[in-house]
Amino acid sequence: GAWLPLVTHCGNAGTNMQSRLAGVALQLAALATFVVMDTLIKLLAAGYPVTQVMWARFLFGFITVAIALRLITGHFPWRTRAPGWQTLRSLTLAACNFLFTNALVHIPLADATAVGFASPLFTITLAAIVLKESVGWRRWAGVGVGLVGVVVLLRPPFIFAGAPVHWAMVLPLGTAALFAVYQILTRRLAGLDDPRTTIFHTSLAAAAVMSATTPFTWIWPSAGGWGALVLLGVLGGVGHGLLVMAFARAPASLLAPMSYTQIIWAVLAGVLVFGDVPDALTVAGMAIVAVGGILVALPGRNRGG
Repeated sequence: GAWLPLVTHCGNAGTNMQSRLAGVALQLAALATFVVMDTLIKLLAAGYPVTQVMWARFLFGFITVAIALRLITGHFPWRTRAPGWQTLRSLTLAACNFLFTNALVHIPLADATAVGFASPLFTITLAAIVLKESVGWRRWAGVGVGLVGVVVLLRPPFIFAGAPVHWAMVLPLGTAALFAVYQILTRRLAGLDDPRTTIFHTSLAAAAVMSATTPFTWIWPSAGGWGALVLLGVLGGVGHGLLVMAFARAPASLLAPMSYTQIIWAVLAGVLVFGDVPDALTVAGMAIVAVGGILVALPGRNRGG
């Protein structure tokens, strides 16, 4: 859910039950779409360079979003008060995707997804340090619980003797850290640009950079390969569009903790498509990360929460 901090600005959350249920359904559909996209990334990365897969993800995703914004707003909302910050935000997202896609070349989808969900733990820490936001004891407790889950997933040998883990498990951890930076940049830009402008610029710089670098590693796709590469970008655009609609209909406090159901979809996709069955220790790590993330995501009820 790369636009989670942004989409909350795109409309007032619905207050009636029908609206909330619609928001929940849209959120679940968005999460399932992202898992399908990640599954397709893992499949494509087995036959195409990572840079080419990323190029398709950002270019066709940008085209999908630009067309949708044109239809909705009647124009392309490209004018920004902070072009430098928008560019940095887009390139940070590209770096996130680069690490995550490389991770999928080596490790199961569910493992990468679970470690990547450590991002809220980094975000809370950066928000407290950089944005000087007040963070209550419950959220700090969530950070601590989530970090325990990350340690279980990474299985350092000085703690888990005889439980080897692939070196590429550190890549989604880097993704989580960079995505936290991306979220902080999103919060900064919320006070400078219209949310639709930030949506427009999300993939723009990344698509430009990947278009410049991809020719050096290009493998000409088959007809089916072209279809899969285009579909990859469309899935990204559709998934984010579903998130926007979900957060316009239900409050973030209801939807944000549901993001962790994406780990369940990722496990199912890993088992059904790749035959990757997580062991008990991995499942335990996923559950602990999810609990920590939910503690971080739930709204505080008082000044100390």
